[in-house]
Amino acid sequence: MTNLYQHFRAGWSDPARPLMHTDDGRTVTYGDLDGFTAAFGAALTAAGVKKGDRVAVQVEKTPEAVLLYLACQRVGAVYLPLNTAYTLSELEYFLSDAEPVAMVCRPKDEGDIADLCRRLGVPNVFTLGTGEGSLLDAVGNADAGAFADEKVAEDDLAAILYTSGTTGRSKGAMLTRRGLQSNAEALADAWRFTPDDVLLHALPIFHIHGLFVAINTVLASGASMIFQARFDPTAVIGALPRATAMMGVPTFYVRLLAEDGFTRDVAGHMRLFVSGSAPLLEETFRAFEARTGHRILERYGMTETGMNTSNPYDGDRRPGTVGFPLPGVSVRVAAEDGTVLGRDEVGVLEVKGPNVFAGYWRMPEKTAEEFRPDGWFITGDVGKIDADGYVHIVGRSKDMIISGGYNVYPKEIETVIDDMDGIGESAVIGVPHSDFGEGVVAVVVPESGGQAPAEADIIAAARKHLAGYKAPKKVFFVDALPRNTMGKVQKAELRKRFAGAFDR
Repeated sequence: MTNLYQHFRAGWSDPARPLMHTDDGRTVTYGDLDGFTAAFGAALTAAGVKKGDRVAVQVEKTPEAVLLYLACQRVGAVYLPLNTAYTLSELEYFLSDAEPVAMVCRPKDEGDIADLCRRLGVPNVFTLGTGEGSLLDAVGNADAGAFADEKVAEDDLAAILYTSGTTGRSKGAMLTRRGLQSNAEALADAWRFTPDDVLLHALPIFHIHGLFVAINTVLASGASMIFQARFDPTAVIGALPRATAMMGVPTFYVRLLAEDGFTRDVAGHMRLFVSGSAPLLEETFRAFEARTGHRILERYGMTETGMNTSNPYDGDRRPGTVGFPLPGVSVRVAAEDGTVLGRDEVGVLEVKGPNVFAGYWRMPEKTAEEFRPDGWFITGDVGKIDADGYVHIVGRSKDMIISGGYNVYPKEIETVIDDMDGIGESAVIGVPHSDFGEGVVAVVVPESGGQAPAEADIIAAARKHLAGYKAPKKVFFVDALPRNTMGKVQKAELRKRFAGAFDR
């Protein structure tokens, strides 16, 4: 009946070991954590936060934000991180749905958010700044010595993370203490993290990648972090010689490769680069290996499950795949009717294991839809498992195109287009077509400084490698693909933009 913080704490042997080195020169050690998180916990408790209550947080990336997350675990509260880009209207939905007991925001947002919280009945609004209404002031006045950790069962909620909501209203994925713990320990083991590691952390911490994959893996192994407020290629290059590992999205690695200062020597001290949250192009994988000698380790996960698979630490890291299931996690491929498919057959990936979420907050019907009767979670990701056991992601089921009655998987077409000279990257979508139901459209970003092929050449290349019904019927050129904060291409936005492609 220990909470997540207590569980991690039992493995920390050296209180002098740094947990975080920050951009502004601060260091937080493991020995500092007990007092700091107890003071945060005491302040939350004094505000009436109890076990099971939600604490919503929309703040900048700082050490204090991490301390607040850990304090929530000690209180037994449910941590609810919110993207810093969310507007007031978006926040209204999340706060109405989650009904938090406290909202912690940025000082500059306090006025508007306080008005919103009064209207919605959220009893406490704090900032992570200074002055009146600051949680830090409340922490400074709290009696940390009187704080007592809450007992937490494995299936108690530790966090709620809202999905992006690209196909309807956002859903709150309920993550348990067991789910977060098991995933952190599986990753620490799979990626060989030890107390001697230093993770370069440049990810946001309102997302599962930066918060639970990165920070929890560090906490589970007693490692350290270089804690950068945001991704900046120059700052990352300057810090790499002091790090041993880095986790990033593909855009990070593309931007590093664009820097002349990113050399083999700069990366010479590193033992591991991990990529996730969006597909890593094979071109980026190859270019990174040629520049640094490192083969990026790609893995696969989602908000509802944490991490499910990983390319091997020891063994062949195959570009275009996301490796094997993590210890304790099972992955299978099934048809829409639930029939389990064999090797190299394409279907929807399904997952089972202690990492899988408890369901969607206050959406029992939606939860029931997403699970098979035998307990497997239907991810919505289309993929296959090859003859060697590597998992491949083909795309999202909602991104699948049905053209003339045939199923078309965008990833297959994107791979062909991306391999062409002069192409930086592509996104393939389906838009309304009077004859075929949906017509295949390719949206292409030309390679920087290169000459992109003509539309006819792209279509011809696709027809050479793929069945004719898979080839794009139209090609549009853009300067950049729309992406969310984690680097995922927003295909819903592209479908809306090019919805009338076959009207003209």
